[in-house]
Amino acid sequence: MVMGMWLTAQEIQTDSLVGEKITLDEVFVSAIRVTKESPVTFSNLTKAQLKPRNLGQDIPVLLNFMPAVVTTSDAGAGVGYTGIRVRGSDATRVNVTINGIPYNDSESHGTFWVNMPDFASSTESLQLQRGVGTSTNGAGAFGASLNIATDGLSEEAYGRISSSIGSYNTLRNNLKFSTGLMHDQFEISGRLSRIISDGYIDRASSDLDSYFLQGAFKNDQTLLKAVLFGGHEITYQAWNGIDAATLQIDRTFNPSGIYTDENGNTKFYDNEVDNYKQNHAQLLWNQKLNGYWNTNLALHYTKGRGYFEQFREDDDFDTYGFTPLVVNGEEVNTTDLIRRRWLDNDFYGTVFSANYNKGNLDLILGGGWNTYEGKHFGEVIWAAYASNSFIRDRYYDDTSKKKDFNVFAKANYRLNDHWSLFGDLQYRTVGYEANGEDTGIVDDTFDFFNPKLGATYNLNPNNNFYMSFAVANREPNRNDYENGSPKPERLNDLELGWRYVSSDVQVNTNVYYMNYKDQLVLTGELNDVGAPLRANVGDSYRFGLEIDAQIAIGDKFALSPNIALSSNKNKDFLFQRDGVLENLGDTHIAFSPDIIIGNQISYLPNEKFQLALLSKYVGKQYMGNIDAKGSILDAYSQTDFNAQYEIETNTFIKRLTLSLLVNNIFNAEYVSNGYFFTYDDNWTSPGQTTTIEGAGYYPQAGTNFLLGATFEL
Repeated sequence: MVMGMWLTAQEIQTDSLVGEKITLDEVFVSAIRVTKESPVTFSNLTKAQLKPRNLGQDIPVLLNFMPAVVTTSDAGAGVGYTGIRVRGSDATRVNVTINGIPYNDSESHGTFWVNMPDFASSTESLQLQRGVGTSTNGAGAFGASLNIATDGLSEEAYGRISSSIGSYNTLRNNLKFSTGLMHDQFEISGRLSRIISDGYIDRASSDLDSYFLQGAFKNDQTLLKAVLFGGHEITYQAWNGIDAATLQIDRTFNPSGIYTDENGNTKFYDNEVDNYKQNHAQLLWNQKLNGYWNTNLALHYTKGRGYFEQFREDDDFDTYGFTPLVVNGEEVNTTDLIRRRWLDNDFYGTVFSANYNKGNLDLILGGGWNTYEGKHFGEVIWAAYASNSFIRDRYYDDTSKKKDFNVFAKANYRLNDHWSLFGDLQYRTVGYEANGEDTGIVDDTFDFFNPKLGATYNLNPNNNFYMSFAVANREPNRNDYENGSPKPERLNDLELGWRYVSSDVQVNTNVYYMNYKDQLVLTGELNDVGAPLRANVGDSYRFGLEIDAQIAIGDKFALSPNIALSSNKNKDFLFQRDGVLENLGDTHIAFSPDIIIGNQISYLPNEKFQLALLSKYVGKQYMGNIDAKGSILDAYSQTDFNAQYEIETNTFIKRLTLSLLVNNIFNAEYVSNGYFFTYDDNWTSPGQTTTIEGAGYYPQAGTNFLLGATFEL
């Protein structure tokens, strides 16, 4: 059985639950990853499993068929800005690390995959832990942790050219190479990529470049890697969505950049773009000290700089510090203008761990120290009336700084052949300072203690049971401070699970109860740059059942179904409607569907040929927390077809691999994301407050395709 098509394996497929040995290339993430011997709910995905569908779409889209996962794309086709939710928790709750180093933005807690396009082509493996998971680096996980390991060492030299074309003028080209291990110790490898796409949504174009370069040294005791990677993205903004009426008549309409010219004609500004560069440097060192001890040390630095550009019609002078003018005897205090809102930030620090493994004890001591320094400023680059302004004037100029330190100790102790005990203690301290309206007015320090404990029971080589209880605490993000005086949130997570593995069947089943205090839930609203807003809601919970399986039917067919059932509720939710504060009782948490189903049917007629039918069903969601009918996001389903065929040749091209991905083959008209807002209207009926509701939607593409070819030299 070729395992490259199986998406949600808890580990490398075996016929028993004996833990797999960590390979040399996985040592940098070993401190934050888990195996079947740990009482944690998780799924793994390898390079081979990513390969058939890796034709230029972002990592969240490639994870779409994993358990309890919902993904979305602003441009509608998986290129450009994409997002992921796990168990109803948005990207700010999914803690992402790359080689054990934090990737989430320190201020927003978000993960912007558009900044590293085609990164799946440099990914060796990833692990998605659902729930609190194990201690890791960066902001605490409140829904999931995604741990990515970049390309491992290649014993053999190779050159690889990949190209793919597809709908909406999508084109992806990349070049990969490796010197192989020179003198059995040194390797240099790298990748250059370029992706362009018009997007499904009008003008939602993407122009993306990225690179990856790695130098490695290894011997029997040492593994040392220097890794450089980064990207440059220019994407036309598509984060405003459309209203329900427009959704019915013009699904691809994009209001971004719209304005009216002097003749009353509706036009769109041609450079309403997000333009951002991000470069990463990592130095990774693993040292085996003796038969029991090994250590990991990583130094990292990330530089990000860029802006988004907007045409603004009839903007107030006051916003930009302009002095009113008198033109033809009339006072002018508004103007059409083009502005850029800049980010210029540095993120640096270290993460470290030491692992002791002897007899029945597996002990890891580790931690991290990271600093973020950000500049936020705005410039007007053109104005119909510039008043008293000068070029390069900044109409706001804010700074922020965040320091994050954590240490943890975790151990797995095997009592006997059946029982293992797990303990994990983490201390984390966060200091955050910011000085302006765009960054929040912040001077806050948090100290968090996050304990975790659990037990695993191996009934026999095929059956494994686990139970864990974990506590997580989390600081507010920048947008939370902008919106008021938020409180930190706390989560108590209880997980119960059963795993079954045989030569033909693997089943993972778990029940969870996640109880929150002061959870910062999505309100459904967006700020002026398309970022979701959140608010503390007091008490809330998520209670669910997740099942995923892999079933081999003979030696050619395989099934990989998964289902996630959940109840996600705010307790005694308070809302002010029509000027009166109401207790709505228990309401649905925004963007938390009660049911998510995925499945993959694979057919492998031989080792060179693979076919797969992938399906996804996402149940009804509420985009707000008040259970308003107008906030409902309808249930939807999506089915993709994937094929891969390898051709061995006797020429200078060693192998040709052809791949085809047809997304949404049944041309379903569905919406995977949106927003919901309310506001008080005091003008329509003087003396009376009326609550007005509204919603926006992000439609996804109908049937579309990607066709790729990879030449291995």
